[in-house]
Amino acid sequence: MYLYKNVVLYEEKMTGELRKWQKRMLRKPSYLNRLSKKLQDKINSYIPEKAHKAITSAIKQMVRGVLFGAKLVTSKPQPFQSVEQNDLAAEEKIKWYQKTAAIEGGLTGAGGILLGLADFPLLISIKLKLLFDIASVYGYQVSVFKERLFILHIFQLAFSSDLNRKEVYQAMTNWEEKSQLLPDDINEFDWRRFQQEYRDYIDIAKMAQLIPVIGAPVGAVVNYRLIRKLGNTAKNAYRQRWLEQNPQLQANYLALKKG
Repeated sequence: MYLYKNVVLYEEKMTGELRKWQKRMLRKPSYLNRLSKKLQDKINSYIPEKAHKAITSAIKQMVRGVLFGAKLVTSKPQPFQSVEQNDLAAEEKIKWYQKTAAIEGGLTGAGGILLGLADFPLLISIKLKLLFDIASVYGYQVSVFKERLFILHIFQLAFSSDLNRKEVYQAMTNWEEKSQLLPDDINEFDWRRFQQEYRDYIDIAKMAQLIPVIGAPVGAVVNYRLIRKLGNTAKNAYRQRWLEQNPQLQANYLALKKG
């Protein structure tokens, strides 16, 4: 009885945290966010189309190579124990990857511009590997194409502008149903938007990593925080899927809120 009560209490706590996260995902962009986005779009408009295509192609091949290419060495899907156990296991993964990314960012940041530029593909690989491991923690088979597509959406959600975030989030809700309607050709994914949103999101933070002397500490701190943001986004994305697959818990929580 005591164990059951603890499980229920944690599920209620988790559901409350999830609701707050969902509200943030649906929140309208602030005036400052809209102004910043317009400025970034203006800057992007000055970049030659050939450069945009080259960057899009580079990031597309980079992400596809990790996500849809050779099999990644990752843990097997874990059998479901409890939401709390899943969350704790995911948290352990996030902390481990935060340390790994911080070390990588510090080393590349200390190496000047050339090594600083090398941080970009290395960090993408670390981020995607984290998402593979978190998916496995929550019991999802990452060898399935649609699960890898969901991972790509999590990545995009974590590093999108406020204007694009809501659209990505809504594409992820009721995933089991919506994923059946998605094409099986990854080339139909909007890679142009993906790379531009990601690049715009991290450009300012990562630029300081290329500056001598301060590059190492900046690289370590920025990478550490980016992994935390991605990890939290992944945790809540899989919590949401679990809740969608357990509608009774969702109904109980809403009834509790009204009461």
